[in-house]
Amino acid sequence: MKLIKPFRGLRPTRELAARVASHPYDVINREEATEIARDNPYSFLHINKPEIDVDSSVHVFDEAVYAKGSENLQRFIAEGILQQDSEEKFYVYRQVMGTHTQVGLVAIASVDAYENNLIKKHEFTRPDKEDDRVNHMDALGAQVGPVFLTYESQEEVNALIANVVETTPEYDFEADDGTKHTFWVIEDVTLSAAIDAAFDKVDCLYVADGHHRSAAASRVKHLYQKRNDSHDGSESYNFFLVVLFPHDQMQILDYNRILQDLNGLSEEEFIAGLASDFEIEKVANHEEAKPTQAREFAFYTNGTWYRLTANNKLINSIDENDPVKSLDVSIMQEHILTPLLNINDQRTDKRVDFVGGIRGLTELERRVDGGEWEAAIALYATSIKSLMAIADANEVMPPKSTWFEPKLKSGLVIHVLD
Repeated sequence: MKLIKPFRGLRPTRELAARVASHPYDVINREEATEIARDNPYSFLHINKPEIDVDSSVHVFDEAVYAKGSENLQRFIAEGILQQDSEEKFYVYRQVMGTHTQVGLVAIASVDAYENNLIKKHEFTRPDKEDDRVNHMDALGAQVGPVFLTYESQEEVNALIANVVETTPEYDFEADDGTKHTFWVIEDVTLSAAIDAAFDKVDCLYVADGHHRSAAASRVKHLYQKRNDSHDGSESYNFFLVVLFPHDQMQILDYNRILQDLNGLSEEEFIAGLASDFEIEKVANHEEAKPTQAREFAFYTNGTWYRLTANNKLINSIDENDPVKSLDVSIMQEHILTPLLNINDQRTDKRVDFVGGIRGLTELERRVDGGEWEAAIALYATSIKSLMAIADANEVMPPKSTWFEPKLKSGLVIHVLD
């Protein structure tokens, strides 16, 4: 089964690309998006977070929000801000964040391959968030946020992509956060065919980020299929927008926790409760506390940082052949959250919240010192190999196990549905 194919991308003009490109819809809230787009009529936030253009009393999942997104998309097209390529193409998207570089292929992926687990998942989705993406795609008749995929790195693919990167890019700009974004349109038909053939040798793909978008694309396919008496499988709604990066270019940061309380325990009682499973050391600051390898954790409360290192007893109890239970986030659940804090389900328990590693451990200090949260736990980042092993085993990661950086910009290319 073919995994990917080129498509006729709907894209901003070269002159406007930097102003159009926006944050993904799910990494900023309504207020932040409103402020960012306030003085930028070209911002893609008007399309992927259209709640910024309706009254603040209107719920983000209201039909009026999706209608506004559709209206804004059509306006962008009518005004020539977005223009569709006349022929199907692949695209290449490079991101540079500090010393980290990742280069991905932009394509559309087969919903059939996704449904047959050739595009593998590692997370559950929430019904309300999935419904939101279905309604957004359906109202706009387009997929505007790419799904972040990875695959086992292939030398042939890498060499072909490297050839593209040697050519003149279509877009090249630096975002406000200092991340550099460069985008190529592959015009060489022979090169495009070679990339297509090389990906035919890739056995499977993995969803890194975008489980709700990919699940929604599957639902939208069936929705459109029911409406189409002439459905033959070739329609664009049978595919979804993706960017594919080789696994060895992926950057996963830590995904940390803040705790509302210590379940009635004092700081001393909590630390004592950890002693059977961890070597505990009080350290001077968050720099010393930050985990530097797997099986290390950091704990913060009352202005004090502790370094927690799994002891031999705990390490010997871990089933390294179980890709889920051997994750640090699972160890934290089994040996800290459940027995000491009575937090059994991180998805639903309001006593725990999540802070992406991009914000640093100083954000944990800020949230705890502010008084709303009593403590924080920092973890070592999950590896991409662990993610792939879990997906291969048809297992599911605990919630909020991975934080990918840099984030893909929205608005550089859109997949139009028919």
